[in-house]
Amino acid sequence: MQEKTAEPPESQRLTFFAKGGAWVVAQFVVMAAWLIVTPLGHPLARSPGLWIAAAVLFGLGAVAGVAGTLVLGKNRTPFPKPRKDSSLVQTGIYAFVRHPLYSSLIALSFGWACLWGSGVGVAIAIVQALLLDAKARREELWLRTQFPEYAAYAARVRRLIPRIY
Repeated sequence: MQEKTAEPPESQRLTFFAKGGAWVVAQFVVMAAWLIVTPLGHPLARSPGLWIAAAVLFGLGAVAGVAGTLVLGKNRTPFPKPRKDSSLVQTGIYAFVRHPLYSSLIALSFGWACLWGSGVGVAIAIVQALLLDAKARREELWLRTQFPEYAAYAARVRRLIPRIY
């Protein structure tokens, strides 16, 4: 017989929006926009340069996304508010960038825009980059509260682009 774990009382459970659900909704709306709107009215790019840029960005995005997901493990959540039972991950790709999953989405969206040679796609990728940077900043406020060592980690490791930003 499997033992059931007790759920916290209703007053201790966080609502969708208390965990940062509005950020998640905004993120998925923008992601849907770059996936759907970018190719509209555009054939695949014919420029070898755009294909190379797309391949590099897709590769970087895939590596950052997979590496971040593997290292983050059970700590992963779409919400910016960390789980109460989580730990601060500072190893693997997190030793080089604090938000590799956001970096991954940004690289993939710019790669998608390059693949289609879409200026609208680039504009949507910029919107996504700004949104994810803002989401990361909100997340970091909660991380600083939950993990006293986060300030030292943030001083040492860049937010989205290793050694740059």
